[in-house]
Amino acid sequence: MPAASARSTPDPAPDRTGWATVVLVALTAVWGSTFFLIRDLVRTVPSADFLGVRFTIAALIMAAVFRRQVAALDRTDVRRGLVVGGLYGGAQLLQTVGLEHTSASVSGFITGMYVVLTPVFSALLLRERISGPAWGAVALATGGLALLSLNGLSVGRGELLTLGCAAMYAVQIMMLGRWSVPEKVIGLSCLQVFVIAACCDVAALSDGLTLPSGFGQWSALLYMAIVAGIGALLGQTWAQAHLSATRAAIVMTLEPVFA
Repeated sequence: MPAASARSTPDPAPDRTGWATVVLVALTAVWGSTFFLIRDLVRTVPSADFLGVRFTIAALIMAAVFRRQVAALDRTDVRRGLVVGGLYGGAQLLQTVGLEHTSASVSGFITGMYVVLTPVFSALLLRERISGPAWGAVALATGGLALLSLNGLSVGRGELLTLGCAAMYAVQIMMLGRWSVPEKVIGLSCLQVFVIAACCDVAALSDGLTLPSGFGQWSALLYMAIVAGIGALLGQTWAQAHLSATRAAIVMTLEPVFA
């Protein structure tokens, strides 16, 4: 083969499955660390207000830092960002309101039910074939979540809200796995944060806005805005460009372990 032809042949895309899995494990540790921070904050700050302030801060930072990547998105990317951002925003609201009515460990277990719902939705809605070992991993992860989190489970308002949150997370994971591509990770992550902030702000401003007070509350909120908000969404969007939705959901069941 001539040298020129050899140079013109593109290299195969590297397999980043391992690194993507490591990134997801790290972000589940971050998400897990927020359960008790949120539980403490919502004792004094309404759920929608806390989420509105959290994601508005994240959106302003991302708009300032990544405006070129957002401008590069086409109409299809924007539509997809609106969908996954709306799903994530709705799930955040349901999860946080649910935490006002149930314990953090039960919330962690029910939220983790997206590991079951993700392959179910993928099979039903996208007609994807889920392998036997993947279903086995789903069953094992669900059993582990129950053993870790539960000491009896009564179903009330908080549990039902959190189950709705798990369903929305499952659809968001499924669609992000279908739509995320490496070159659009930053722009798509930014758009998700913008939509999440808008959803939460609408809910927060409907009855007035209550802000956190004191250094401790603001420190916790900034951690959740920057590390658990910006960093985690960037990490999830990049990782799901290299992993199937079912694999991603199984890895993310580590979240209640860290919680």
